Amino acid sequence: MSDTIVILMIGVSTFLGALGLIALLWGVKTGQFDDQSKFIDAARFDGEEELRDAVMMEEKKKVQKQKAEKKKREAEKKKHYMPAD
Repeated sequence: MSDTIVILMIGVSTFLGALGLIALLWGVKTGQFDDQSKFIDAARFDGEEELRDAVMMEEKKKVQKQKAEKKKREAEKKKHYMPAD
């Protein structure tokens, strides 16, 4: 390789590294990575009623999924139905 290509590659990689470092420092300064209270608030405000509601929602989703699968199976049966000769 020629010296100019190596110098150009070093210059571009240094520029991109500096750009990444600036972006990281900007993110830290503006609080982009701060999430200190998320888990504490989730534990504090997640009471028994909310857990019960979540369980009920999961059960409803399971029932709806089973109904959809049943309808799909019935449609498949009707699709392949052939009357007797």
